[in-house]
Amino acid sequence: MEKKWVYLFEEVEGAEKHAGGTWDGVRGLLGGKGANLAEMMRIGVPVPPGFTVTTEACNAYLASGGKFPEELWEQEIAALKIIEEKTGKAFGDAANPLLVSCRSGAKFSMPGMMDTVLNIGLNDETAQGMVALTGDERFVYDAYRRLVQMFGSVVMGVPDDLFEEVITEARMKAGAETDAELDAQAWKEVTREFRSICRRQKGYDFPRDPFEQLRLATEAVFKSWNGKRAVDYRNAAGIAHDLGTAVSIVTMVFGNMGDDSATGVAMTRNGSTGERQIEGDYLTNAQGEDVVAGIRLTKDICELKKEMPAAYAEFDEVARRLENHYREMQDVEFTIEKNKLWMLQTRDGKRTAQAAVRIAVDMAEEGLISREDAVIRVTPEQVDFFLHPQFDRKAVAAAKASGGFLGRGLNVSPGAACGVVALDADLAEKWSKDGKDVIMVRPETKPDDVHGMLASKGILTSRGGRTSHAALVARQFGKPAVVGLSELMIDMNRRQIRIKDELIHEGDMISIDGNVGELYLGKLTTTVPDIRDPWLIKLLSWADEFKTLGVWTNADYPKDALRAREYGAEGIGLCRSEHMFFEPERLPYVLKMIMTDLPIERREALEAVLPFQREDFAGLFRAMDGLPVIIRLLDPPLHEFLPNHVSLRRDLSDIKIRLQHADSLEKIDELLQQFKEKEKLLKRADSLHEANPMLGMRGVRLGILVPEITTMQVRAIFEAACIVAKEGVEVYPEVMIPLTAHVNELKVQRQRLEEEARQVMTEKGRMIDYKFGTMIELPRAALTADQIAEYAEFFSYGTNDLTQTTYGISRDDAEAGFLIEYIEKGILPDNPFATIDEDGVGQLMKIGIEKGRSVRPDLECGICGEHGGDPASIAICHKLGLNYVSCSPFRVPVARLAAARAAIMEKRGNL
Repeated sequence: MEKKWVYLFEEVEGAEKHAGGTWDGVRGLLGGKGANLAEMMRIGVPVPPGFTVTTEACNAYLASGGKFPEELWEQEIAALKIIEEKTGKAFGDAANPLLVSCRSGAKFSMPGMMDTVLNIGLNDETAQGMVALTGDERFVYDAYRRLVQMFGSVVMGVPDDLFEEVITEARMKAGAETDAELDAQAWKEVTREFRSICRRQKGYDFPRDPFEQLRLATEAVFKSWNGKRAVDYRNAAGIAHDLGTAVSIVTMVFGNMGDDSATGVAMTRNGSTGERQIEGDYLTNAQGEDVVAGIRLTKDICELKKEMPAAYAEFDEVARRLENHYREMQDVEFTIEKNKLWMLQTRDGKRTAQAAVRIAVDMAEEGLISREDAVIRVTPEQVDFFLHPQFDRKAVAAAKASGGFLGRGLNVSPGAACGVVALDADLAEKWSKDGKDVIMVRPETKPDDVHGMLASKGILTSRGGRTSHAALVARQFGKPAVVGLSELMIDMNRRQIRIKDELIHEGDMISIDGNVGELYLGKLTTTVPDIRDPWLIKLLSWADEFKTLGVWTNADYPKDALRAREYGAEGIGLCRSEHMFFEPERLPYVLKMIMTDLPIERREALEAVLPFQREDFAGLFRAMDGLPVIIRLLDPPLHEFLPNHVSLRRDLSDIKIRLQHADSLEKIDELLQQFKEKEKLLKRADSLHEANPMLGMRGVRLGILVPEITTMQVRAIFEAACIVAKEGVEVYPEVMIPLTAHVNELKVQRQRLEEEARQVMTEKGRMIDYKFGTMIELPRAALTADQIAEYAEFFSYGTNDLTQTTYGISRDDAEAGFLIEYIEKGILPDNPFATIDEDGVGQLMKIGIEKGRSVRPDLECGICGEHGGDPASIAICHKLGLNYVSCSPFRVPVARLAAARAAIMEKRGNL
């Protein structure tokens, strides 16, 4: 049996069987567009007749170096014959011609990234036949010039700007403001000039044979899968490069047949806010490309209700039917031909993070989906977008009062962004790589601009609507965007923009607010994000019901702890006590403690630090009333508290020079004193210097060899605990001893520190519920976890250092050096410092957990490295059976959702 490369829309059942019986398989075979066209036809939605060439055919074509697989073309011709029978028209027939479109459609939506050609089948003869049939010469030649333009650009590779220049000249010649005002004669002349451009640019003619047009267009769609813009988009969106694209051949229906015809794109809910209302743009007497290209000023979909009430009513009913069928917000394309509605595409709609959350929650409450589905549908990355900065209200008010407000366009993708103006994508990408924050400003964006859009902080266009390319891509990648700011005049020759009376040069700073669609001159102040969105709060409350993994936070100060608690943190998994040593009022005592060799002086210095530490811990305990607080004892080597060698030597050289020019004895004495102090610091820094400090005198080793430091810290912890407990605060301190490699280190250190804790509780007459544990950061600790668990009531995996010691690499050196190349070359699948290496570090964690709990079944296990906020790492931690993950306060909402998604996916067998 011959390989089937082509499926008619009504053959979706056969495609489903071939694809393994799953809808995901159908989407992989027919692409999202082809699958959904077939599905719409199956459920009775009006779809023009057509067929789809499979992604398998695309991959076979690309694998063979550009040859159609055997029988593909014959199957296309056979499918075309069936469409001819259904429509009563004939492809290439001058008397009653059939016209088709050739559209790309991969498994995953890639708006505008690949190519489409409309009106295939038109030539001089069929155009005359169409004129005879329709009596509308203007319509026919408008369609004909579109074919030559799209075919010339997509298939022949002629720059699109050459065609646009001809249309601009035609409008000027006719005194017309819009394309719709050009008459039949104008379009005839434009079509002739377009064909001449193709001949001049390529050295051969635009093909007149409709079958050659179709074959070459099919090839062009196949080739577009590996086009730069498509590859860049897939890289950014994480879409596999081996999926291929399908090609859908669809009978043409026309929205440009007069004032009773229209074309548009819409979403069944608001893509920016998530409100349950149809949102979209349309144009009367136009074809689809006019709407999405942003060249013509579109009309809001609500106006269609007044202009064509019957067609709108049917469209509204179809939109609701599609949403109920797919149980998802849909992005649709439609054409109205002579008051008859045709649906040309449906797909899951792109949306902002805020809209994604609201839609998921609303659909769950409407009964369309379950609460579990709602949690699964919102990604951790979308929750993260809620944490994007917003402009400070006072800064906005001040800008408006001072004339800094420049205009308002459409608010198509939320968030605030500041950056320098870049007027093309290449410059935006270059400046971004140079470290500049960039706002890319364009008349409208095209697929070729994607690399610049991804590199920019925000996007601003003078044309385009809510479903324009700029809007869709900005929403996809969380870029703040304002489009359709029609007052914005862009002068590419002078590399400047003008709005109102303000002239802005390329490289000048501007600010855009994608929440409200506003543009400001200069840089506005941003505020700490507010995530008190009612739909997000509800979604996260559902997530908390499903997750089994606790979400704690890394916090060193009460304000961070309070914020984390507001965001849903269930404890502190890491307080880095050394950060408190760097405060200006206590650093002199810390330096004195480091500089002295006398135990009595060290004790005096530490006694001065003790009240500070006690108040630090008391503040954390109050903030986390009723929740556990893990405090890591001093971890870094002592030399980190001293100025570095280079700066000390530079200071000494500087003092020597200043001594030579001192003009008084007092100044000489002052400089000599400074010299002695700096020299003393340098000698101490030299004495503490280590060749590899990460593996040197730090952590538990420092606590054993300089026990006064950690003893003071434990006293501060328990004095603070007793103080706040007396105030009525529920306090649960957990003391973490870092960098344990051998059980005897922990045994010796815990014994000494626990004695201090008991002494404090005896002095204060109050018992505190506490735990002692250790940080597992070294492979040996994981491998001997059963021994270590004898003296530890909890393990906290320090996955940053555990990754370094497992791989034998320095993170700073690797990320600045070879690691990026390793990832680009596929040597490593991911950055192991961003996502836990499940096969290596993950296995060490698994061994440690199993061994530790074999000795102490109730052993509390968590992680406190940066991996604690990474969704993929959180899924690994869930599988390993950890009690909690700990992350920065701003990652807590993300981690809550990720933990719930992991639990649901495990329940569904997908983890």
